[in-house]
Amino acid sequence: MMQRCRRIALVVGVLMHVGAWGQAETNRPPSALPTLPELAVTASRMPREILEEPRTVYRLAGSAEAVDGRPARVMPDILKGVPSVMLQKTGYGQGSPFLRGFTGFRTLALIDGIRLNNSVFRDGPNQYWSTVDPLSIRDYELVMGPSSVLYGSDAIGGMLNATTVVPPVDADGHAVWERRVLYRGATAEDSNIGRLQLSGPLGGAARFVGGVSAKSFGDLEGGRDVGTQPHTGYDELDFDGRMDADVGDDGLLTVAFQSVDQDDAWRTHRTIYGIDWEGLARGDDKVHRFDQHRDLAYARYRQAALNAFLADDVAFTLSRHAQTEDLDRVRKDDTREAQGFDVETWGVTALANRESGWGDWVYGADYYHDSVDSYARRYAADGALTKVEIQGPVADDATYDLAGLFVENTVSLLDGHLQVTPGARQTFAAVDAGRVKDPVSGAATTLDDDWQASVASLRALVPLSEDRQHAVYASVAQGFRAPNLSDLTRLDSARSTELETPSPGLDPENFVAYEVGVKSRFRQLESQLTYYYTQIDGMIVRTPTGGMVDELVEVTKKNSGDGYVQGIEWSELWSATELWSLWLSATWMQGEADAYPTSVDVRERDDLSRVMPLTAQVGTRWRGLPRGGWLETTVDAAEKADQLSADDTRDTQRIPPGGTPGYAVWNLRAGMAVTQHLALTAAVENVLDEDYRIHGSGVNEPGRNFVLTAECRF
Repeated sequence: MMQRCRRIALVVGVLMHVGAWGQAETNRPPSALPTLPELAVTASRMPREILEEPRTVYRLAGSAEAVDGRPARVMPDILKGVPSVMLQKTGYGQGSPFLRGFTGFRTLALIDGIRLNNSVFRDGPNQYWSTVDPLSIRDYELVMGPSSVLYGSDAIGGMLNATTVVPPVDADGHAVWERRVLYRGATAEDSNIGRLQLSGPLGGAARFVGGVSAKSFGDLEGGRDVGTQPHTGYDELDFDGRMDADVGDDGLLTVAFQSVDQDDAWRTHRTIYGIDWEGLARGDDKVHRFDQHRDLAYARYRQAALNAFLADDVAFTLSRHAQTEDLDRVRKDDTREAQGFDVETWGVTALANRESGWGDWVYGADYYHDSVDSYARRYAADGALTKVEIQGPVADDATYDLAGLFVENTVSLLDGHLQVTPGARQTFAAVDAGRVKDPVSGAATTLDDDWQASVASLRALVPLSEDRQHAVYASVAQGFRAPNLSDLTRLDSARSTELETPSPGLDPENFVAYEVGVKSRFRQLESQLTYYYTQIDGMIVRTPTGGMVDELVEVTKKNSGDGYVQGIEWSELWSATELWSLWLSATWMQGEADAYPTSVDVRERDDLSRVMPLTAQVGTRWRGLPRGGWLETTVDAAEKADQLSADDTRDTQRIPPGGTPGYAVWNLRAGMAVTQHLALTAAVENVLDEDYRIHGSGVNEPGRNFVLTAECRF
C-alpha cells in the first residue's frame, strides 16, 4: 500500500482553472476540487456553505459557461478527478460514473432537482447520464454517499444535481440580450460540437434563454498501438429552453424544457469490432447499437420571504419526463433483434424551508409515476419477422409509483460549537406490470407488488475555530433502493453468456453509511479528508437458476448481497501565490459482497464488482499570461485494477485477464480571452499517446488528442 502511494505521489502535473473569461484576478482551483466557502443547495435542500455541510459535497463548474476552458464532452466527464468517482464507459456515448463503488440505479441523477432515474434503470453501467447535454448546464452539485432521506430511492453511492443555464440579468436584475456561439473540435475523437444560444427579455418581468447543440463523433482513436476503434462514433442533437418570470416581490415562475436525441451509439465490445488490447476478447454480434431520446418539461413556482408559521420559502414543481430506448442487434448468424421501451414519468414535488428557534427545517413530499411500454421483435437472416415477444427488456403495459414524505432539521447546540442534523423519510413504492413473460412456459403473466421503507440519518459538525474555517464532521445515514421494473421483470442478456429473467418477490435493498471527515481552509491551503464505510444489507444480485434459455445461462435475482464498501478520499489545494496553485486529490477503495461466483446456486463472499483502483490527480497551475491567459498541465494516474469479482473475471470483453492495467496520462492546456467577446482554449490531451482505459469500460480512452475550443459572447 505504501509503495503504491509513493508511486502515485511521484506523479507531477500542472492544472489551471479560470473563474471567468478576462478576470485576471480570479485564481480558483480546478472544477473537480471543492471550493469550501461556496454555497451549495442540493445536499441539504437549502443554501449552505460547503464548509458547514456535515457530509462530502462538491460544487462543480458547468460547461454552459465554459468557465474552465474545458467543456465536457458528455455530462459524466465533469466529474473527472473527483475522489471516489470512476468514469466507466461501456461505449463512447454511454458514460456511467461509479460513486463510492456504486453505479447504475444505485446512483441518482437530478436535473434542476427533478429525477432523471426511472423504473427501467439497470443495476450495471448504463448510458442515461450521457443523455444530458452538458452545454446546457450552468453548474453541478455532487453529494457523496446515501441521500435517501431527502431524495428517496437510488441515492446510495452518491447523487448529482445538474442546474440548467438561467437567463442572464444585469446588476439591477434586469434581463439583458446575450448571444453565445461555442465550437469544440478534437482530433482523436474525430468530433465536432457546436452550440448556439440566445437569451434576453420577454417583456415585463419575464426573461428567457434557449439553445441548440449539434454533435458529431467519429470513430475514436486510441493510443499508439490500438489506433482506430471501429463503430464508436455517434451523432447527437439537443434543444433546451427556459423562461423565468418574477411574480410579485419574491415569487419566481420557471418553465423549462430540454430534448436530447442520440443516434447509433454502439456497444462495440459486444461485437466483432471489439479491440484485442491486452488480451481482451471480442464479442460475436455484427451490430449492437442504441438510439436514445429524452424529453423533460417542467414548471416550478417558488415563493420566498413568506414569513409564515410553517415556512419561509416554498417551491412546487410539476414535471414530465419521457425516455425512449431502441436497440438494434444483429447476431453472428445474421438473425436480428429489435427491442426497446418508452417511459413517461410525471412528477410532483413540494418543498418548504423554515428558520426557527428550533433549528433550520426543510420538509416536503415528492411523487413520481412511470408508465412503461416495452417491445421486442425477432427477424430471420433474410429480414422476415419471426416473432413478436410479450415484452421487451422490461415488462410491457406497466406502471410504477414512488412517493415519499421527508423532514430534516439542522440545530446549533453548545453556543454554536456543535451542529446536529437529524432527518427521516417515509417512502411508498408500487408496481403493476400488465405483461410479463414467463421464461419457462412462454406465457404472459402479471405482477403486482408494493413496498414501504423508513430511513433516517444523523449528521454532526464541530467547528474548530471561531471563523468556522475548520471543521470535523461525522454522520450515519440509512439508504435504500426499492425494487424497480428492471429488477422484477427484466428479460435481457446480462452478460454475453447469461440471460436475466423476471424475478418477482424482491424486497428493498438497505444500506447504512458511516462517514467521518475534516474540512479546512487555512490561508492559502484548502484540505478535505474523508473516510467512509457503507454496510450493504440485502442487495439484489444475479443468481443462477441452473437452467438454460436459448444456449444462455439463466440467472434471476435475490436479496442475497450482504457486504460493505469502504474508502478514503483526500484533496489538497495550495494557492502558493496569486499566480500559482498546486493540488492533489486521491482515492483508496475496497469492497466485498456476497454473490454467486459460479454457475451453481451457491453463495460466497466475493470482491465487489469494478472496485476503483488507487487513483490520484496532482498538479499545479499558472495564470500569468496576458489578458487573463493561463497554462495548465495535468497528470491522472491509477494503479492496476486487479481487485476483481468473479463477474469481472468473466467479463473478458471489457476487463483484460488479470485486471485493467494502470496508467499515468499527461495533458497540456492553454487559454486566453482574445477579445472582450472571444475566448480560445487549446489542449493536447494524452500527450504521450498512451493506450489505456478506465476500469470496466468497453472502449479505450482517446490517444493523443488535439482539442480546440472557441466561445464567443456578444
